[in-house]
Amino acid sequence: MRAEVIAWFADAGRDLPWRHSECSPWGVLVSEVMLQQTPVKRVLPHWEEWMQRWPTPADLAAEPSGEAVRAWSGLGYPRRALRLHACAQEIVEVHGGKVPADHEELRALPGIGEYTAAAVASFAFGIPATVVDTNIRRVEARAVTGNALPEKSYTRAEAVLAHDLMPNTTTIQGIDEANRWNAASMELGALVCKARTPLCEQCPVQHRCAWIKAGRPAPHYTPKGQAWEGTDRQVRGAMMAVLRGAEAPVAAELLRGVGHVETDIAELAALRHLKADAEQRERCLAGLLKDGLAAQTDAGVTLPA
Repeated sequence: MRAEVIAWFADAGRDLPWRHSECSPWGVLVSEVMLQQTPVKRVLPHWEEWMQRWPTPADLAAEPSGEAVRAWSGLGYPRRALRLHACAQEIVEVHGGKVPADHEELRALPGIGEYTAAAVASFAFGIPATVVDTNIRRVEARAVTGNALPEKSYTRAEAVLAHDLMPNTTTIQGIDEANRWNAASMELGALVCKARTPLCEQCPVQHRCAWIKAGRPAPHYTPKGQAWEGTDRQVRGAMMAVLRGAEAPVAAELLRGVGHVETDIAELAALRHLKADAEQRERCLAGLLKDGLAAQTDAGVTLPA
């Protein structure tokens, strides 16, 4: 199965800049953080702009964290920007400005979880760590276990399966195959073995897929999509848009929507038109301040310094 998926990837894999041999480990790390819960097509322009502005961890560490948050516009989950900024600072202060190759040192960086550490080790340094993201879990669930979807949360059984599917990495050939398998199985899940509309006729391992052989049974649970309309995430996002676009501190009352204010500022108008009551607005503003995504000054609310 590994050989067939790797051969497919050699022909069908996307030409992404963070896969180029000249991409730095920092570029790989940035891509992995951006790609968390965000599709490639949205990440690409942001990654390119980010790498032009901050090509090294030192470049980002020298800027206020608020600039990282500002540049994160459109990617969602802006706390990732703060974590990446903190990560850059630690790389500079602890690792001499170079992304560490050691898996445990990667894992110890701010905001870097098990998946990201393994992915950077494998894709940036050629260290054959076992990489397991949602796409890989889905490929392995269908092809090997016959389930339509992986479990709701990552289980020990899935971890054992992922480890067992890796080649023998005591040889140079095995190390190369392991790193290719990580990238190829992830790409297969992203492009072909999709969650809702799998393109089984395009799959290089459909002839051995346990899910197909079982008659493509329905998922053993019903996945729930994330709501957006009316949620705190929507309100927080609208507040962040106001702060990103503001050239000066913004009065907290404007973010809370207190009183009637005529404005031609699109971001502020969009915030005021949300169906959010005073309690929700207050909660969202307090949350942004607590999370460090916004800062309260005497002049008003701003992005963090």
